[in-house]
Amino acid sequence: MVKRFILALLFAPAAAHAAGGDIRLDRASIDSGDVLSIQRGARVFVNYCLNCHSAAAMRYNRLTDLGLTERQIKDNLLFAGEKVGDTMQIAAGKKDQQEWFGVAPPDLSVIARSRGVDWLYTYMRSFYRDPTRVTGWNNLAFPNVGMPHVLWQLQGTQVLKSEIEEHGGREVEHRKLVLESPGILSPLEYDKLARDLVNYLSYMGEPAQARRVQIGIVVLLFLSLLLVLSWLLKTEYWKDVHRPSTSR
Repeated sequence: MVKRFILALLFAPAAAHAAGGDIRLDRASIDSGDVLSIQRGARVFVNYCLNCHSAAAMRYNRLTDLGLTERQIKDNLLFAGEKVGDTMQIAAGKKDQQEWFGVAPPDLSVIARSRGVDWLYTYMRSFYRDPTRVTGWNNLAFPNVGMPHVLWQLQGTQVLKSEIEEHGGREVEHRKLVLESPGILSPLEYDKLARDLVNYLSYMGEPAQARRVQIGIVVLLFLSLLLVLSWLLKTEYWKDVHRPSTSR
């Protein structure tokens, strides 16, 4: 239980809008139409994030839009007596979280719209060991982050390597992360997990987006058909007017 509670701190940095603008963001390359990826991301979110971070704008039964049945949601995503129609809330109160962590972990309903999917994807892959930090961890995307790398067992342990190179007569520091000890997942598998979670967070921020796109396509097709019918009707009404007159 303690382990899952700590794992839920993954997105605590979203509470502060820290910079880290000197890092090149990796492309998340998520696919909003990949429902299997979003389903996997929902599982990761519930297991690793939802103990501390709520998603008050999202209901569990909204996942039926992704092809999950209510029975699948109950069996795989509900662990503490929640109901399928409930919002994704947490038991801990903000006051208690403020006391425990110094700041209440934010609601993640629209974190992808706030931070951006590329930032979230980069953040999840940029933790490294830092013995100068209380937690023993730091992050390139969020310097001096106040939380540990809760997925280190999956990703493994990274360390920061710095190289000094001369460019135009001046020294330039290049920093890169090196995998020192592998985790349970291979680098490609961990990147896929991170991408699935980001895909779900993006979906959660705007779950009706795919439906609106489908409706928009249908409306455009209908208007196109109506345009053709209107043109044919206009041609029929005006054919006598445009027909050249013949003299007798």
